[in-house]
Amino acid sequence: MLGYYVRTFLPWILLAVVSGWSDQAGALTGLVAALVLLAHDLRRGNRLDSLVLELSTIVFMALLTALAFAAPDSALLGYGASMAIGWLALTAWGTVLMGRPFTEGVARRDVDADIAATDLFKRITTVIAVVWAVSFTVMALVLADVQHAAPHNTALLVGVKVAGFAIPIVFTARYPEIARKRYFARHGIDHEIAR
Repeated sequence: MLGYYVRTFLPWILLAVVSGWSDQAGALTGLVAALVLLAHDLRRGNRLDSLVLELSTIVFMALLTALAFAAPDSALLGYGASMAIGWLALTAWGTVLMGRPFTEGVARRDVDADIAATDLFKRITTVIAVVWAVSFTVMALVLADVQHAAPHNTALLVGVKVAGFAIPIVFTARYPEIARKRYFARHGIDHEIAR
């Protein structure tokens, strides 16, 4: 699951890096990367419900590319990092509010249908989606503040992004096993047998 997130955020990473030289090139690079990754995922047979972030990325990158070329001097482009992370926050919260957290489709890739149908699976994927949504929200707000007050403080911008992604990545890696152990203990199920 973690490999999925690293790969999924590649267009965002490219956007951030290339935008340092040119907003137009950064947005276009992010869009092209998002399209290539989506095409690759579809060829591999991944279901659309497991590609929510990828689809959302394409929409954002297309809108940002249009803005960068139509209004290259727009003040909004100075807030690219906070807008990008804010978009991810809206996507994550939207999937949670619709009762279909983006993490559910992703996690379903690694389990059989019987496990994916359990309440425990749904609770775990919802909690993970909420943690990502909260992290994206906080990160977007902090980035907007930094981009307003100290837009050239690259170290602070990078630090916020690293912390904002590291926390939910570590949580995503550890929480499912913790939740399963708690569930099994609460219901008197031998954890080793349940595996």
